[in-house]
Amino acid sequence: MSGIRKMFDAAPPDAVNLGLGEPDFNPPEMVKEALFQAVREGFNKYGPTRGIIPLRDTIARIYEERYGPASRDNVMISVGGSEALAVAALTLYEAGDEVLVPNPGFVLYAQHARMADARPVFYSLKESNAFLPDFDEIESKITRRTTALVVNSPSNPTGTVFPRKVVDRLVKLALDHDLTIISDEVYDQIQYLSEPYTSFWGRLDKVIVVNSFSKIFAMTGWRLGYMLGEKEFLTEADKIHYHLVACAPTPPQIAALKGLQDGAADVAAMVREFRHRRDFIVKYLRSIPGMHCVPPTGAFYAFPSFDWDMTDVEAAHGLLQRGLLCTPGSAFGSLGKGHLRFSFANSRENIGRAMTILSEFAHDLQ
Repeated sequence: MSGIRKMFDAAPPDAVNLGLGEPDFNPPEMVKEALFQAVREGFNKYGPTRGIIPLRDTIARIYEERYGPASRDNVMISVGGSEALAVAALTLYEAGDEVLVPNPGFVLYAQHARMADARPVFYSLKESNAFLPDFDEIESKITRRTTALVVNSPSNPTGTVFPRKVVDRLVKLALDHDLTIISDEVYDQIQYLSEPYTSFWGRLDKVIVVNSFSKIFAMTGWRLGYMLGEKEFLTEADKIHYHLVACAPTPPQIAALKGLQDGAADVAAMVREFRHRRDFIVKYLRSIPGMHCVPPTGAFYAFPSFDWDMTDVEAAHGLLQRGLLCTPGSAFGSLGKGHLRFSFANSRENIGRAMTILSEFAHDLQ
């Protein structure tokens, strides 16, 4: 089990939860109503393996308008972004392949490689480089067995968004070495840079983009995501997807379609609130003795480091005993040691309570 889940399961019921990456909002009203209506009208049966056509068409149109050519044949609806990541790994990786994955990075990337009998090879995202990749280091790790490069922007846990120039260099690196890029973009609409978000879709042929409705519509428990890829790749991915889950649930697909059609204002309002919370938590973290914080440019995570005389696991457990749930950075890889992840997908009031606990903890250590 991941370090995230271990902390969550150990938390007392009254703890302030800045541990899980889950928006504290509810789905937009029109999304909820669309789900209720779908159930009432009898859309409760199995759907097509790859997902309902209106939803796939709408996703394809959005990506074509923003990033590059796409059609319904490039889209597969999945049971959350997590299943899409697993399907991508089990379809693409062969035994003995090497897969470049970020460190620190989301906990599933390396495990999915191992499930496919491939070997994860970690590349560094260091605080000293604002959690951006070191291109020379990545290139030095590429061998004849390297198959894929996994990227995540905006990042969980660091909250970093890759600027266009970084995306350009990673695309060139993948093209030079004939690698497939697997791009986890589930936080693509939650970013705080002035420039538009840069997707990897449309930048090269050998790309798999994974996304989700969980974050943008605050419907994490509905388990609905999607994958974009080349037609030939999705023909093979369909087989893995079918044997894992048969198809994604039908009513949430109808609800997600409504959200894509009419939910832009709700998503924008949620992101504005996340921006306020980000500014609040970063200011507070930087005022705490012994803590250092690179301001996140996307998602809803702060990933500060600390110079206290203890491990990140000890610090997280010490805070948990005082009623604050956060995640030790080492849960996301060796370079997460000495960091804590705080999710600001919680109310400003609760974030304030959490920062008071953290401040008192740090002052007691001093």
